[in-house]
Amino acid sequence: MSDLLKRVDERTKLAGTNKLEILLFTLGVDRNSQRRETYGINVFKVREVMRTPAITRAPEMPPAVEGMVSLRGALIPVVGLAKFLSAFSPVDTEVPPSVMIVTEYNGQTQGFLVEAVDTILRLDWSAMRVPPSMLTAKLGGLVTAVSELADGRLVMMLDVEKVLAETQQDDDSAMFRNLKPIEHKDRTVFFADDSSIARRQISRTLDAMHVHHISAVNGKDAWTELQKIADYADAARQSVKEFVQLVLTDVEMPEMDGYMLTRKIKNDARFAGIPVLMHSSLSGRSNQQLGRSVGVDEYVPKFEPHRLAETVTRLLG
Repeated sequence: MSDLLKRVDERTKLAGTNKLEILLFTLGVDRNSQRRETYGINVFKVREVMRTPAITRAPEMPPAVEGMVSLRGALIPVVGLAKFLSAFSPVDTEVPPSVMIVTEYNGQTQGFLVEAVDTILRLDWSAMRVPPSMLTAKLGGLVTAVSELADGRLVMMLDVEKVLAETQQDDDSAMFRNLKPIEHKDRTVFFADDSSIARRQISRTLDAMHVHHISAVNGKDAWTELQKIADYADAARQSVKEFVQLVLTDVEMPEMDGYMLTRKIKNDARFAGIPVLMHSSLSGRSNQQLGRSVGVDEYVPKFEPHRLAETVTRLLG
């Protein structure tokens, strides 16, 4: 498996090109479709792929959490993805999952048990489509994008942020306590994120701050709506900044990613003076540098409402 991730370092060249690399994997035979469905995860979130080590069972954990493993002196939780998805799409596995994908995002490390990994595939985000509502409903909103591969397979990108949030038993209400309203009224933030749980947390943060907000589910929809706002401002002979004072964007989004969205905003003079805040679970230093290379003004990791609120307050002030 060491060869599987040998091209990972090359991914840092993809910023602003609207491309991504995804690791393909399977979980077993879906009982409903009788097919071995193909899933994907952004290589940016993958730290390594390994044979499943010994798992130590722990009491009082959510059903999908198999236990903990010791990885280089640190204990990390292990989630059985087939078991997690069983509520929506039961999977028959011929053998217990023997492969663990070690992921790192949102400042946390966790292992995902899968049946097998396939390959790393480079795609254009424009080839990743918003999943049809039927698939979204069937899988409980756990798929954020889909794409048809050259061999006819459908690859489904899992919302691993949602997986992480739902396998943690913490009460997240404490995250939003003591958020202060901003002093300046009539401020509007436009934000784009393909994850339903991320959009909900952003909305809760901005609502607590008494900040108006408009949202989009991906970069393409965001750019379409921002252009409409700019056209309206032109017709009204006003600045776009009179209508939107801050753009908040995720990085990973189908059809157009956050890097490309930022580049388009920064290259359009009508949006001059409107800061772009990148808000992503890809919170490593290299990702922040990639964001700045396309014009991002600030970078805040996901699921840290107080840090988000502090940055938004400063940028809106």
